[in-house]
Amino acid sequence: MSGDVITTDAVIIGGGPCGLFAIFELGLLDIKCHVVDILDKPGGQCAELYPEKPIYDIPALPEVSGQELTDRLMEQASPFDPQYHYSQMVTELIKHGDNDFELKTDGGMTFRAKVVVIAAGGGSFMPKKPPMPGIADFEDTSVFYSVREMEKFRGKDILIVGGGDSALDWVNNLQPIAKSMTLLHRRPEFRAAPDSVNKMRAIEDAGKMKFQLGQVTELLGDNGQLTGIKGKNKEGEFELACDTMLPFFGLTMKLGPVADWGLNLEENLIPVDTEKFETSVPGIFAIGDINNYPGKLKLILSGFHEAALMAQQAFRYINPGERLRFQYTTSSSSLQKKLGVK
Repeated sequence: MSGDVITTDAVIIGGGPCGLFAIFELGLLDIKCHVVDILDKPGGQCAELYPEKPIYDIPALPEVSGQELTDRLMEQASPFDPQYHYSQMVTELIKHGDNDFELKTDGGMTFRAKVVVIAAGGGSFMPKKPPMPGIADFEDTSVFYSVREMEKFRGKDILIVGGGDSALDWVNNLQPIAKSMTLLHRRPEFRAAPDSVNKMRAIEDAGKMKFQLGQVTELLGDNGQLTGIKGKNKEGEFELACDTMLPFFGLTMKLGPVADWGLNLEENLIPVDTEKFETSVPGIFAIGDINNYPGKLKLILSGFHEAALMAQQAFRYINPGERLRFQYTTSSSSLQKKLGVK
């Protein structure tokens, strides 16, 4: 569709859980959506960074993985026939008049919409990479910054570097399928949840993994394949054998082009009201982790609530003068028809 102008009711920027649920809430009000995401698949940070990691605070789902949550949200949105555009970054957002926005992507796509919903999480996120020469030569072959498929690491001699939640979680989750597991951290204290630390210590006490104090100074190996690393600590230098390294040094969140769209910003977040979750520009909404307001909690369930209220105001912009009748999916036959409920 490069070069063509796609006209729709709403463009949702970001295909994470909040963006996917926004499709559903807008769809109940007969609002058609196109979704644009910089990643190559749906799910946002949830599916990109921890697709197999359990999430425990989604209402009615005591435990669900990031990938399963994404799949369920996609299924829930499917009756409304949303159109997805992956590996596209919205680089320009121009307001031509009331309820008339033009959006352009770095892939040459152009959209014209009546409302825009920014559900871009914290913006574009990139892993913080260890500052060592030559690491790029090993990336995606034996150095990885996320775990997308656990099976890929079965039978590997794994070195995990870091002391936060991601590092400890993947030590605990990957150790049962790894040939060997070593955790390297520059100090004995951790920034992870106490339960994760206790689990790691129990695995260490059982002799099923090794913990090493220190930091990486050099990667060993060639042609993209690690054979080990050199490291150092207060006692001196050391070497560790490994064929796979997972450095978890956190993420760098970059707001990207959003910063140039004329919206009021506060510390790289978009202030919104708590009635409509609208930005400083009428017709542009922000939901999920990218927004900010008094009492804001960065929880997926909070983003779901924000999507529901956003949709009510979006309807008023798209259908000016038309009465908005609030209905429940449990009792409305018209809503159930939209959802394909028999």
